[in-house]
Parts: sequence; structure tokens; C-alpha cells
Amino acid sequence: MIRILVFALFVLALAAGFAWLADRPGELSIIWQGQRADMSLMVAATLVVSLIAAVMFTWWIVRVVWTSPHSIQRFFRARKRDRGYQALSTGLIAAGAGDAAGARKMLGRTKGLLSADQEPLIHLLEAQAAMIEGRYDDARKKFELMADDPETRELGLRGLYLEARRLGANEAARQYAERAAEKAPQLPWATEAALEYRSEAGDWDEALRLLGDGRSGSAEEKKAHARRRAVLLTARASAKLDADPKGARDDAQHALKLDENFVPAGLIAAKAYLREDNLRKAASILEKLWKATAHGDVAKLYVRARSGDSATDRLKRAEKLESIRPNNAEALYAVAEAALETRDFTLARTKAEAAARLSPRESAFLLLADIEDAETGDQGRIRHWMNQALKAPRDPAWTADGITAPEWRAISPVTGRLDAFEWKTPVSELQGPIEEGSTDSVDEAIRTLPPLAIEAKPAVKIEPVETKEAEKPVVVASVVEAAPVKEIIVAEKAKAKPEPAVAGEEERPFFGLPDDPGVKEGAVKRDGTSGFRLF
Repeated sequence: MIRILVFALFVLALAAGFAWLADRPGELSIIWQGQRADMSLMVAATLVVSLIAAVMFTWWIVRVVWTSPHSIQRFFRARKRDRGYQALSTGLIAAGAGDAAGARKMLGRTKGLLSADQEPLIHLLEAQAAMIEGRYDDARKKFELMADDPETRELGLRGLYLEARRLGANEAARQYAERAAEKAPQLPWATEAALEYRSEAGDWDEALRLLGDGRSGSAEEKKAHARRRAVLLTARASAKLDADPKGARDDAQHALKLDENFVPAGLIAAKAYLREDNLRKAASILEKLWKATAHGDVAKLYVRARSGDSATDRLKRAEKLESIRPNNAEALYAVAEAALETRDFTLARTKAEAAARLSPRESAFLLLADIEDAETGDQGRIRHWMNQALKAPRDPAWTADGITAPEWRAISPVTGRLDAFEWKTPVSELQGPIEEGSTDSVDEAIRTLPPLAIEAKPAVKIEPVETKEAEKPVVVASVVEAAPVKEIIVAEKAKAKPEPAVAGEEERPFFGLPDDPGVKEGAVKRDGTSGFRLF
């Protein structure tokens, strides 16, 4: 574009010059070797311009003829290079598609057209072709050659890393990843792999060094970097909590600055303060976390922050959590659990049922079973709540790659992935009718709660039975007349009149027939012996 503009300006200037001479006519006389030549000024200017053009044209012809051998050689060289790159591109596509024969064919054609020193990608094509054909040793040698070349160092290291992972050589893979991360920190795979290996080894200081400061990058990259740094700082704080509470507290506080709602960091910071007998700061951190997340582990640590507290003190702390986050299932559960320890069964039952309505889960129904056991000891009601707990969803837990852990961990023990654990409900094979967030099923479970009953056990009488074939009497058990009928302690049924029992029907207990009703009276085999022997 610039050349066209310059050429147009040159033509305009030449035209303007000729127009200027045309407006100012004149005569030009030249005397050379006794000869005089008279001409107009316009003719003289035309002759000068034509002479310059002829000289330039002649120089161009001479230059073309002089450089024609080199130009012809360069043309054929460029054509050969283009054919080589075309073969290289086709070979790489064939290798990516898994066509071993096509990749090998294109590799031979590429080597005939291009030099490996000229184009390092020939090594890559040869390595991929060897991997497709199963010649992994040859492929590894090619990757080593690429790793020694500065132009293809990162590509060769990645190939060696993947090959080491395939063979299960974790130590070699770690060395390749750390070497790549040291030479090229911008490579995501190298940094990720080096971080995972350092995290698995528990070398949190080196992992933080590999992570870097993360100042460059987009807003999303900076956010992800801050999250990873918070995870590594929390892991380091957890590792030195017992030996160095102050250092653990500093690391956890730094992690909270990067992610203020990171529950594991807050828990470690609170535990560190509790180790230093600073209950006020620990409670402040836990209350802030509880207000933002309402996490179950936060509630447990807050209620039992001080080991010397009485059950009443723990109940007051649980009620404080409920005042911060009212109508919350975790808060209601904490209050119910603390109320059970104080033997306030009415409050415990009310809060536990409310927690089960808000979030039906296993622990809520087990807590109701514990309340029933502590208050009445009625086995029917206890079995009822246990059955509901069996069908309810599991409690939220720290879950990663299909496994759960009692406490948060920085890496997954299955895949070694960093920041893999999440607080969520684990997948359960048992799926009952009670679904999370459904209050109808919980209300139905409460309505169908068996009435509180005191049932007398049937008396069992052991008596010998004479048989014809046996000389010695055989001792058998027979059920004799049962004790008086069970008494139902329910206000509504106490007022109502009992309906007469139908003749011939046995009265069944509310929880169903027993698994082993015993031997009915008179049940004797054809040979005259009883069907149930005690000895």
C-alpha cells in the first residue's frame, strides 16, 4: 500500500514538473565538439527523463541475467521445502489420527525433502510414529533428543513425562515435570504436575515456591492462583498445627485473606487460637465463618471450643449459633444435640424434628433415635427412627473422587489432584423415599411414629415331652398363656373406647410380628417328636 502511494506521488510530481515547463517555454542550445544543437526546454527535459529510464531498464536486464542461476536454484529449493512441509503436515495429521502406515510413509518423504537440523518437528513425527507402532524405546530416545535441543526442550520433556506416567515411573515423571517447570514456568501441565508431586510428598514450601506470585494473567487466572495458594497455605498450617501453633495460625490467617470463606483455613486458625487459650479470637473467626457458610464442622468446633464447659454452656453456645443463622438445619441439629446432653428432651426433640424437616438426613434421624432411647427407651420408636435414618440421604462430608474423609485434605488420595475435596453429600447406593429438602416425608414419618407402649413379654414354659421312640424325655419349649395385654400410653387412645377384638385373631404388637415367634403349642411332628429342641 505504501509503495503504491509513493509511486502515485512520484507520477504526480513528474506530471506537475512537465506542466510547469509547458507554462514557461524556452530555448536550450548545446555546443559540443564544434556542433550546436538548439532545442526547446520541453524536449530537453523529455530526453533527460527518457535517458534515465533507459539506463534503469538496462540495469534491470543485466541484473536479471546475472542473478538468474541463483534465482532458479532458490525457486527449486523453495518448491522442495514446500513439498517437505506438506509431507510433514500430512504425517502429523496421520499420526494424530492413529494411521501408523501413513505416518511412516510421510516420515520417509519428509526426510527426503527436509533436514532434521532444519526442521525439529521431524523428530516429533518420528516419535509419534514409533509410539503408534509400539516402539516405545525409540520414541523415548527421540524425546530425549528433543529435550536436549533448546527449541524443542519443552516438547521433549512433556513426551518423556507422559511416557514415564504410562510406565508408572512416578519419580522419573516428577523429575521431568520439575525440570520443565524450572525452564518454562508458564507451562500449566508442568506446574500442575510439580505441585501435585510436591503436595503428595508434603513439601509445602517447595510447592508454594513453584506456584509463584501469580501477578500476571487475567482476572480468572489470578482468582484460581489465589485459591491454590490458600489451599497450600492451609495444608502447611495443618501439618504444623501440633508442633508450631503460631506458625499454623499465621499461615491460616494468610489463607483467609486470600479466600475469606475457606472453611478449612478458618478451622485451623481457630484451633491454633484455642491452643493459645485465646477463646475470644477463635470464636470471632468461627462466628464469621458460620455466618457466611453455616458449615457443620464450624458448629461442632464452636460448641465444643472449650473442653471444660458444662453441657449447659455448650447449649448456650449452640443457641447463639441458632440466633446468628435462624431456621438453619445445622444450627437446629447443634442445639438438639446439646439439649440432649443437658437432658432437656422436649427441646432436643423439637429442634431435631425441625432439623429433619429442613434437611432430612441420616444424622438427624439417628439423633431422634438417641433422644428416644434416652427418654423412653421404647424399642419400637427407636427402630422406627433407625429405619428412617437408613432410608435418608447421608450427611455431607469431605468428598473427593468418590471417597470421603473425616477431615479436609489438600490432595485426593486417588488421583493426587490438588484441591479435590468438596463438602457435599456423598453418593449412596441406598435411596429411600426421603429426599433432601422434602418435608412431607418427614412429617409422614413423625405421624406414623409408633405410640409409646409397655408390652409384657410372653411367658415361656419348658417342660419335658414323652416320645414313643426315645427312651429319654426330650425337653421342648412351648408358649403358654401370655401375660396381660400391653398398655398404650397415649392421650388420644386413652379417651377412646377399645374396639372388641375379632374372634380367632391374635392381637399383634404395633411393630409387627417377631422374627421368631417360637413354637406353637401342640406343634409336634408325625413321628411324635417336637419340632424345636433346646438340647
